[in-house]
Amino acid sequence: MRKAIVVTSINEPNAVLRSLANGAREADFDFILVGDTKSPADFALDGCDYFDIQRQLSTKFSYAQKCPTRHYARKNIGYLIAIDRGAKLIIETDDDNFPREEFFKDRSIQVDCPRNEAEGWLNVYSYFSTSTIWPRGLPLTEINGSVRAFEELPFASNFCPIQQGLADENPDVDAIYRLVLPLPQNFRSDRRVALSAGCWSPFNSQNTSWWPHAYPLLYLPAYCSFRMTDIWRSFVAQRIAYENDWAVLFHEPTVWQSRNEHNLQKDFEDEVPGYLNNDRIKRALEAIPLQRGIDKIPSNLCACYEALVDLQVVGAAELPLLDAWLNDLSELVGSERQQ
Repeated sequence: MRKAIVVTSINEPNAVLRSLANGAREADFDFILVGDTKSPADFALDGCDYFDIQRQLSTKFSYAQKCPTRHYARKNIGYLIAIDRGAKLIIETDDDNFPREEFFKDRSIQVDCPRNEAEGWLNVYSYFSTSTIWPRGLPLTEINGSVRAFEELPFASNFCPIQQGLADENPDVDAIYRLVLPLPQNFRSDRRVALSAGCWSPFNSQNTSWWPHAYPLLYLPAYCSFRMTDIWRSFVAQRIAYENDWAVLFHEPTVWQSRNEHNLQKDFEDEVPGYLNNDRIKRALEAIPLQRGIDKIPSNLCACYEALVDLQVVGAAELPLLDAWLNDLSELVGSERQQ
């Protein structure tokens, strides 16, 4: 089975990228790295297939022509490249997440584990830590919300084409957390939990596995707050996944983060739209009448982003960009069927 790791970076080859390249080579992964205008002109790393801006523009993807530069959403081009090459599993991460050996091991789309079936927001980190800690994007009002005991969750066989792995040391948390609470933090490595319809928890793009059923849902919006692009993607993905009776898996950490330098005040400012709107977005997505079926995912995706545009949390320029993404995907699927 062809597998791919997708990362975007503007940095020189660093210890994380070298570790990913070495692990990918040994585990037979394609390692696709998407650069941007601020990337080093002479970037080179054995075991890494690097796409600078010019090489991105030379692909057949209309999305590559339309996506703004200097934006994390250019990672979408890496997904398209991986899909075009026939990847049957895409794992995404970032250039400051060191992979552990488990990161490269085989994964299954069908997972037998406890499942949380309660509706509403869930602080999923509470299943992996006794500390006061929550995933970036969880409404602040829900941090200390009641959570059913892990031992009481029903054990089930779960179909999980989207799987979020946790990160140790410097996990993905809000700027508010980083400003007032302690780090490092580590999570339990002996638990997994699946979330089913109506159970909401944000997930990020730092250690996430995707199977072909969910490939359209990889889409990262460009015309929104930088700190919310992967979080709001996760809300859209969960809404559509649940329409198809899929579960979203959260599992043990398989990376640890040595975080790139950040301006926490700037991060906080970029997260304010999330603090103010995340619950509003959830309610709007729940109100959309979606259709069941893999073939309905593109129209469902459009309906969700149209709702986010109507809420004025995503700019109207997102919709033509989404159309380009879906058209590129459609052509890839069509060419695959002809082969």
